[in-house]
Amino acid sequence: MKKRALLSVSNKQGLTDFAKKLHELDYELISTGGTKRTIEEAGIPVQSISEVTEFPEIMDGRVKTLHPSVHGGLLAKRSNEEHMKQLEELSIETIELVAVNLYPFKETIAKEDVTEADAIENIDIGGPTMLRSAAKSFEDVAVVVDPADYEEVYEGLKNDALSYESRRKLAAKVFRHTANYDAMIAEYFSGLTEEPFPETYSVTYEKVQSLRYGENPHQTAAFYKKANFGGTSLAEAEQLNGKELSYNNIQDANAALEVVLEFNQPAAVAVKHMNPCGVGVGENLYDAYVKAYEGDPVSIFGGIVALNREVDADTAAKLKEIFLEIIIAPSFSQEALDILTTKKNLRLLKVDMKKADRPAHKLVTVNGGLLIQDADEGSLDDVELEVATERGPSKRELEDLKLGWKVVKHVKSNAIVVAKGDRTLGVGAGQMNRVGAAKIAFEQAGEKAEGSIMASDAFFPMPDTVEAAAEAGVTAIIQPGGSKRDQDSIDACNKHGIAMVFTRMRHFKH
Repeated sequence: MKKRALLSVSNKQGLTDFAKKLHELDYELISTGGTKRTIEEAGIPVQSISEVTEFPEIMDGRVKTLHPSVHGGLLAKRSNEEHMKQLEELSIETIELVAVNLYPFKETIAKEDVTEADAIENIDIGGPTMLRSAAKSFEDVAVVVDPADYEEVYEGLKNDALSYESRRKLAAKVFRHTANYDAMIAEYFSGLTEEPFPETYSVTYEKVQSLRYGENPHQTAAFYKKANFGGTSLAEAEQLNGKELSYNNIQDANAALEVVLEFNQPAAVAVKHMNPCGVGVGENLYDAYVKAYEGDPVSIFGGIVALNREVDADTAAKLKEIFLEIIIAPSFSQEALDILTTKKNLRLLKVDMKKADRPAHKLVTVNGGLLIQDADEGSLDDVELEVATERGPSKRELEDLKLGWKVVKHVKSNAIVVAKGDRTLGVGAGQMNRVGAAKIAFEQAGEKAEGSIMASDAFFPMPDTVEAAAEAGVTAIIQPGGSKRDQDSIDACNKHGIAMVFTRMRHFKH
């Protein structure tokens, strides 16, 4: 019986070679539009889809494969006598192979000047329909959506050994592909209609790499990137040196990146276990890094450092002095690379930090469910600070309060940050009570806490944290306010001459 293959692809990679091999296997080729022209130009016999349907392509190609002669040939079960009888009565021939990939919707909406009309015209209708029909009939139809699979499919067909398992695997890939495609379209139109939390929530991610393991060696893991995300992302990082990133590396590196993006001036951020352990800003990158290092020279060991300026030779030499897992920066000078690449395991990640887009949502899985919220983009630019105490902060204290607030936003709750002189001195993270977090931060800061500021991610339910701050030498506090017992904390600050400002914005991070 004659075998037929329908080829209709947007991505022409490997097309002519695959078509030639199918022709050599005595497949009759059917094709459409530009795919047909490409095959013909290669000197390979090919039949027009219109010859099969006996109906012309119409509406600028919007309708060409949506026809019973196509879908009947795909969906008929070869083992079903009634199906085959109907095909014979209607003069419909079976199709044994489909190679289709879709209009470039993703690439279209990624363009800066894309219009809604452009996006609509790049929504493929016939392609997904053919793919779904072929995938549904995978027992009888080989379906290929990825040019990378052409050779494997050809080898299987050539040896008459394209197994049920291989066909089912190809079909699964098709359904993932069409789901990915539809999710991008749904997300695009949800954005146009400004529906952040619709009745169903569809997002799609594309695999970047498999990972050696997850948080622990007994857990498997992989890294995916969000389709068409135009912001600063580790998924787009260029690794210049070092061994492969691990699951925990990626988590920590992302945490460092999020903190350093808070700053416009030269800044350095050290992170350990997803919490900043040292943050510094300065006139130049070297100065910023030294401040970050001095903020906690113990915890930074084996940590991750993110920098928001090109790494120069002096900064590189300083970075090289200790063991670090990863250094992230927008670029590295050649001299810096020469210095840092002498450490063969040190991962150097070059990340574009100028991309404007920020993630619209944060997604967290729970057993059998998904929590979705807006990303925490709140900053002091969105609020007017309210002086709650008899004394307001000095200019120097206010600058340190702003730094502390930017950092505490990224510390696991309950969170306390102690800072002074453009650097953090102590960080208390993830404690079950606020005064416990404060004590950890003050212990880390030690005598340096004298004259420092304290930032808290949430209000004080009682004045014990203020009392601990006064004992440590804190002179100014920034916190959201809003407790029924705010006055107790205000009174404690006034008693000790501490300035306290309310932001009326909380930064819980769970």
